[in-house]
Amino acid sequence: MLKVSNVKKKFGNTEVLKGVNLEIKKGEILVVVGHSGGGKTTLLRCVNALELCDEGNIEINGKFLCKDGKYVDKKELREIRKDIGLVFQNFNLFPHMTVLENLIEAPQKVLGWTKDEAIKKAEETLGFLNLLEKKDNYPFELSGGQKQRVAIGRALVLEPNIMCFDEPTSALDPGLTGEVATLIKSLSTKGMSMMIITHDMDFAKNVADRIVSMDSGKLQEGLIFEN
Repeated sequence: MLKVSNVKKKFGNTEVLKGVNLEIKKGEILVVVGHSGGGKTTLLRCVNALELCDEGNIEINGKFLCKDGKYVDKKELREIRKDIGLVFQNFNLFPHMTVLENLIEAPQKVLGWTKDEAIKKAEETLGFLNLLEKKDNYPFELSGGQKQRVAIGRALVLEPNIMCFDEPTSALDPGLTGEVATLIKSLSTKGMSMMIITHDMDFAKNVADRIVSMDSGKLQEGLIFEN
């Protein structure tokens, strides 16, 4: 589903990714742990084409997003990115939009759905997330756990095969971490592959099929944990 081969990235003279290799299978949850500044978030952003790597290959569902450091053209990029969703560390919800409006924005712009089609899918997704009763609320009216679920829903509504999470529990109280873990595990039972960046080792062991460590731009040899 997701294959990263010898990916390298520099910011100026600083080498942030130093030949990263990883593969995630269908329905698998891979968690990447490590110290801040180790390159984890940069890798996640390269996989989502929010940053462009300098060298290496990135394949999503057998299609090259990037080959030998060269990304596909904008049209093909748009098609491939439909298969991969990203949940940002700080939710990144639009504060001036309701929960429902946050979810229907991307399907209309990215997938070309009608507003009615987007609303139908958004309401289905909010029902799955136990948030349908909050559809007319604004982000400031939600708890941290509810904001996180809306952020996940905004990615889910695009029907990706792969989901990426950047520190999904960092802004949550410890009591809400279990909610997010339960949701992530339920998504994997539906065949969705996931790549999760976290500092929280307890959370990682709760959700992961595999845990690997990243430091100084490299994945460290050997698994930390395998379920």
